[in-house]
Amino acid sequence: MTVRTPLLERLDAAVPRGLTLVSAPAGSGKTMLLQSWIDNADLGDDTGWVSVEPDERDGQRFWRSVIDELRRTAGAAGIVDTFTPTPAFDGEAVVDRLISALSSLQRPVNLVIDDLHELHCSESLAQLKTLISRRPPLLRLILASRHDPQLGLHRPRLTGELTELRAADLAFTLQDARTLLAASGVTLSDESLAVLHARTEGWAAGLRLAAISLGGHPEPERFITEFSGSERTVAEYLLAEVLERQPDEVRRLLLYTSVLQRVNGELADHLLSSRGSEKVLHALEGANAFVVALDAGRYWFRYHQLFADLLRLELRRTYPGAVPQLHDAAARWYSEHGRVADAIRHAQFAENWEYAARLLGEHELSLILDGRMATVDSLLGAFPPHAASDPQLAPAFVSQQLRRRSVEEATASLGLGERGVLDVPTEQRRSVEVRLAVMRLWLAGRMGDYDSVVARVRSLLTSVATEAPGESGIGDDVRAVALMQLGTVEMWAHRMEDAEIHLQQALQLARRAKRPYLEAQCLARLPAPALTRSLSLVRERADAAIAVADEHGWGSDLFVIFALGSAAAADVWQGDFATAEQRLTRVGQISNLDLDPALGLPAHVVRAMLRDGQGRYEQALAAARDAERFRTQVVTPGPFSAFLHALMVRMQVQLGDTVSARASLDALSVPERETVDGRVAIAAVEIADGNARTAIAALDPVLDASADAFHTASRITALLLNARAHDMLDDIDRVDAAIEHALELAEPDELVWPFVITHARELLDRRRWQGTAHATLISRIGSVVSGHTPHQRDAERLPLPANLTQGELRVLRYLASTLSATEIASELYLSVNTVRTHMRHIYEKLGVRRRTDAIERASELGLLAGPSVRRRRGDSPSAEPATP
Repeated sequence: MTVRTPLLERLDAAVPRGLTLVSAPAGSGKTMLLQSWIDNADLGDDTGWVSVEPDERDGQRFWRSVIDELRRTAGAAGIVDTFTPTPAFDGEAVVDRLISALSSLQRPVNLVIDDLHELHCSESLAQLKTLISRRPPLLRLILASRHDPQLGLHRPRLTGELTELRAADLAFTLQDARTLLAASGVTLSDESLAVLHARTEGWAAGLRLAAISLGGHPEPERFITEFSGSERTVAEYLLAEVLERQPDEVRRLLLYTSVLQRVNGELADHLLSSRGSEKVLHALEGANAFVVALDAGRYWFRYHQLFADLLRLELRRTYPGAVPQLHDAAARWYSEHGRVADAIRHAQFAENWEYAARLLGEHELSLILDGRMATVDSLLGAFPPHAASDPQLAPAFVSQQLRRRSVEEATASLGLGERGVLDVPTEQRRSVEVRLAVMRLWLAGRMGDYDSVVARVRSLLTSVATEAPGESGIGDDVRAVALMQLGTVEMWAHRMEDAEIHLQQALQLARRAKRPYLEAQCLARLPAPALTRSLSLVRERADAAIAVADEHGWGSDLFVIFALGSAAAADVWQGDFATAEQRLTRVGQISNLDLDPALGLPAHVVRAMLRDGQGRYEQALAAARDAERFRTQVVTPGPFSAFLHALMVRMQVQLGDTVSARASLDALSVPERETVDGRVAIAAVEIADGNARTAIAALDPVLDASADAFHTASRITALLLNARAHDMLDDIDRVDAAIEHALELAEPDELVWPFVITHARELLDRRRWQGTAHATLISRIGSVVSGHTPHQRDAERLPLPANLTQGELRVLRYLASTLSATEIASELYLSVNTVRTHMRHIYEKLGVRRRTDAIERASELGLLAGPSVRRRRGDSPSAEPATP
C-alpha cells in the first residue's frame, strides 16, 4: 500500500472537526486512503467501519451495521445498546436513542461510512441527516462516496465543521505514481512515467491496473505509449463500475459525445437530436462519473481521458456507422458558433475535406491574427496530400510557406491556387481571390517585385475598403490585412500617397475589428509614407507606434522594424546620429535582417547614411554593399537603387578611390544616371577629379523641382555639390544662390545630413549666412559637424526636471494645441482614459490645476522647447489626411 503522507496529515487535522466527506469517482482510492489513515494513526480500536451494501434499500440492516460497528469501538462499547431487529422498525427512534447514548462519550469515536452512494433508502438518508445535524461532540463522522450525498451538508460547511476531500485531492502526484509502480516492481523512464501519469490524470485505479499489466511485460515503454481506456483491464473496470450503471439514454449521450474534446448541453442536444442534455451532464458531474466541469459556470465539460477512450471504443462497437456523421454534425455546430478550429478538426475527422478546406481558407488569416499559427499549421498538416491542390487552401499553404521562408514553394502554391480559382463556387470565389491577392502581395514584399504586383491586384483590393462588413464573406480583419499589405508594397514602390491612404483604411478596419495586434502593425508602417512630407510627423507616428508595441509586449516583433527604420532615417537626415544609432541597434536585436530582404535593404541603407554622416566611410561603404546584396535579391529595384549607388560612389570618392568610383558609375543603368541621385554621384566624382564644369553640367538638369529624387535631401545634396563646383570656379553669386536654395529646402524639416556629407560647413563659414533667417539651421549644422548633440527637437529628448514619464511627455506636447483629450488620444493611439490619467499626473507633477498653467510651467522648464502641435486633423498640408 502506498503511504500518502500529505493526505494522511490532512485527515489528522480534519477528523477532529467532526465531519469529513471523501467524494470522488470509482477507483480514486477512497477506501484505501481511509484504511491507511486508520492504520497509521493506530485508530483501529476507536473506529467503526460500515461498508454499505450494493443498492442498499433496507434501513434496518443499515442501522444495525452502524450500531454494531460503534459497539465494537472502545469508546462506545459500554454505552450503545445492542440492536435487535424487529418487524416494526422505527429508524427515527433508533437514531434518537443513538444520539442520546453517544452524547455521554468520554473519548472520541470515529465512524466511517464507506460507499455511501449505495444507500438508496430515503428514510435512512433522512435519519443520517438527523445524526449529522445533532452529532454528539465526540462522534467523528467520515463519509466516503462516489457522489455528494443529499444530507444538508451546506450547514456544517458554513460553520467549518465539514472537511472535504475530492477527486483532485486524491489524484496521485507524479512521485506517488513512481512509488506505486516501484512497489509493484515496475521501473519506467521519467518520460514514460510522465505520459502514464498524464493519461491516467492521477486516477488511482488506472495507475494500479497499469502496474498490474506492466508486471513482467517484455516492453514496458511500448505498453505506455499504447495504454488507454480501451486497454482490457481498464475497460472492464470502467464498463462495470461506471458505464453499465447508467440508464440507456445517459449511456447514449456519453457514447455520442465521446467524439468531442469537450461538450456542453446545447452541443450534446445537437448530436443526439434531443433536449435536456445539460441537466444530464450536470448530474453526471455531480455523481463523479468521470465528467469534469471546465468552467465556474459549469457550461463546458470533458470526460476523463481513460473514460473517453472507453466511450469511443464502445461507440465504434455499438454504432459503427455513426462516427463520421457525429463529427460532421459537430463541425457544423462549431462553425455556427464561431469555434472555427474545432469545426475544422471535426470536418477532418469526418473526412469532409471540401468543407474543412473552405473553413480553413476563410478563417486562416483570422486565426493567425489571434496568435494561433501553430493551430493553423496543425490543421494544414492534417489534410491529405491531394488537398494541397484545393484553391481554397492555397492562401493558407502560401502563408505557411512564407512564414517558413520557403519562397519557391510559396510561389508554386500561389500559382496553383490562382489557376484553380475559377473552380471555386461563385459565392466563395471573391473571398478566395482577395486572400490570394494578399498572399501575392506578401510574396512580392519578400521578393521585391513591387510595381507589377501592385498593378495586378490594386483594383481588386482597393474595392474591399468600401464594402460593408461581411460582404462577399470577407471580414474586417481580412480586409484590413489586404489593405495593409497593399499599402506596404506601395510603400516599397515609393507610392507614398497611395500607401498612406490604404494604411489609414487598414488601421480603421483593424480598430473596427478589435484587432490590436493588426492595429499595431498598421501604426508601425504609417511613419514611412510621411518621410517625404514631414520628418516630425514621421517621428510622432513612429514613437507612438513603438510605445503601443512596447505597452502590449510586442516590442521585439518584426513589424516594429518599420517604425524604427523610418524614425532612424528621420534622425539621420536631421543630424541626430546618436538616436539613430540607438534605433538601428534595436533593429539588429529584433531580427536577423538577412532573412527578409524587404526589411534588410532599407535598414542597411539607413545604416550606410548614418556612417556617412559620422565620417566613418569604410563602414558606410560596407553597409552600402550589404544593402546592395539585398537589392540584388529583389525583382524591382525600387527607389533605393539610384540613391544607394550614389552613396556607394561617394564613399569610394571619400576614401580616395576615384577609379573604383568611376567603375561604379559605369555600372549605373541609364534611368539611374538620369535621376537626381545618379547625377549627384557623377558630380561627386568629377569634383574629386577637379572637373568643376563637368560636375556643373551633370547637375544642371536636375536642380529644379521636376527631377526625380529619392528625397528632398538628395536635391539639397545636388545643390550643395553645385555650390562646391561653382566655388572651384570662384563664381560667388552662383555659390550663394545654390546655398540659399539648399537652405530654403532644408529649413522646414531641419535637414542637416546633406550639409554634413558634402562638407558644406566651410562654404557656410566663408559666406554671409550667419545671422540670416537660416541662422538656427546653420547653427545646428555646425553643432553636428563639430560632433556635438544638436539642439533637441522635442520634449522626449529633454531632461525631465518634473519626473514626467515618456507617456506623459507625449501628452504634454499636445496640451499646447487646440486638440481635446479625445483628439489627443486619437493622435497618440491611446484610450481617452489613458490620456486623461496622464493629464492628471502632469498637473500634479507640475504643481498646477489648469491646462493653460501646465503649458506655461512646462515652457519655463524647457519641456516645450520644440514646436508645439497646434493643429487638428486636416488643418494643414502636413497634417495626417482624414481617414476614408
